[in-house]
Amino acid sequence: MSPHAVGRRHVHRSVAAGVPLAVLAAFMVSGTASAADDPSQAQVTRTATLGDIPLGAFSNALLPGTVDDDRGVDLGGIGSDICPAGRKGEFWTVTDRGPNGQIKVDGKKRRTFPVPGFDPAIVKIRVSGDTVHVLDAIPITTSSGKPVTGLPNQPGRDEAPYSYDAQTPLTYNANGVDTEGIVRAGDGSFWLVDEYGRSLIHVSARGKVLTRYVPEGLNLTGTDYPVVEALPAVLLHRKTNRGFEGLAQLPGGDLVMAVQSPLSLPDGDAGDASRTTRLLRFSPKKRAVTAEYAYRFDPVNVVDPSEDDTSELKISSVVAVGGDRLLVEERTDKAARLQLVKLTRDADILGEAWDDDTTSPSLEQLDDPAAAGVPVLRKRLVVDLGTVEGVPGKIEGVARVDHDTLALINDNDFGMTDGAGAFDAQGRLIDSGIETTVTYVRLPRGI
Repeated sequence: MSPHAVGRRHVHRSVAAGVPLAVLAAFMVSGTASAADDPSQAQVTRTATLGDIPLGAFSNALLPGTVDDDRGVDLGGIGSDICPAGRKGEFWTVTDRGPNGQIKVDGKKRRTFPVPGFDPAIVKIRVSGDTVHVLDAIPITTSSGKPVTGLPNQPGRDEAPYSYDAQTPLTYNANGVDTEGIVRAGDGSFWLVDEYGRSLIHVSARGKVLTRYVPEGLNLTGTDYPVVEALPAVLLHRKTNRGFEGLAQLPGGDLVMAVQSPLSLPDGDAGDASRTTRLLRFSPKKRAVTAEYAYRFDPVNVVDPSEDDTSELKISSVVAVGGDRLLVEERTDKAARLQLVKLTRDADILGEAWDDDTTSPSLEQLDDPAAAGVPVLRKRLVVDLGTVEGVPGKIEGVARVDHDTLALINDNDFGMTDGAGAFDAQGRLIDSGIETTVTYVRLPRGI
């Protein structure tokens, strides 16, 4: 247990003492429920909140001795994705790489990892009333049972890791993952997607990495699990920290992965200005990508009227809703819209010129891909979450509860903020006060 797990005091959040995982569900705080009065509009019908669970106690209950100092950080980040777990009100969620931030040193941003021993985990939760209960947690481990960690993989491709104060360099770890999407297969294993290697990861029911599928040419070596280069090489041009974020499983078993942001083709400026990203279809049976689709964002000021920077557009969740149909979440950190698309055979661009990084102009550079002959996926707006009272910011996970209801989960970034002021003089977190919540939204016309 972290030496700071007991007696912690936060400015914005309640106190909870550390206990073993078996009784983590005892950490509860109450949330508030809200609903609009107009039945013709989408409404929030429930909001449930995760209580304060010291990160050291959580991590060490899963893998003893991994965290020696959690710096006052509580469990968070489980809002990277959410999928139904079978029983009513129960869901599987997944953390991202763990607490991290940015601090400028000599005018350049450094990526900080205040709890470098943190290991990403699959977390099973239950929504009961206004509380989120932790039912179970599964650490993600290597073939030999060691923690994968959330540290970056490769110098030159990933940001260099630093200590909480950005003063001490940390070591890269080829096993590290930044998990951002989750589905559970029929055999009880899990599929995850990650942002570092823009990879698809198959893990056992108990969290052991079985295979990590990465783009051709990534050359990820030194891992303690199998790595297969089975994804298009064009994905090597992903924007830093903008790899795969959404993952869905279609009724037939195929997986669909969403590249969070447009690729940096031919360069970062082109990617930042682009509104065209990509979805990929992967067959677990064939262990191969079988289709690729061009997806076009709406203008950024349509998705978020307060934003004018196109590079803030992201896909953070994709949800299968029957047949080859998906809900796709377009978002900024403050707003989100859910679009309905159908994956059609005639929209497949896999293996065409757009997968060749020498093609000019690139797919990302096209002002109007459809006019240039690219079969962009057609979409229909289902709900603008930015107009629904009670929906928090930074929604990263969406699950379908029933025909009329969605469950949304936010990423609270473990209560962290960027900048040197994120920690006090003793190196303890100054918590942002942002909680992890599961929000139910009823759609008047269903899906």
